[in-house]
Amino acid sequence: MKIWRWLLYITNNEERSRHEELFDVAFFIINTAAVIFGTIMLIVYGEPQWIPVLVIEYTWALDNMRHNRP
Repeated sequence: MKIWRWLLYITNNEERSRHEELFDVAFFIINTAAVIFGTIMLIVYGEPQWIPVLVIEYTWALDNMRHNRP
């Protein structure tokens, strides 16, 4: 049951949100870092790399899950 409560918390699917603003700030920082890192990797290697794209996609999916709670 502890894992279930933790999953509800981390995906922000509790009835009353406890960290809406915290997630917004964290996702902004993570996605900004991924864009900067991805741009640097593009310049260095001359072709796009998947790691920054996957980070942005993962945070986008988590953000959608927390906004689509019942």
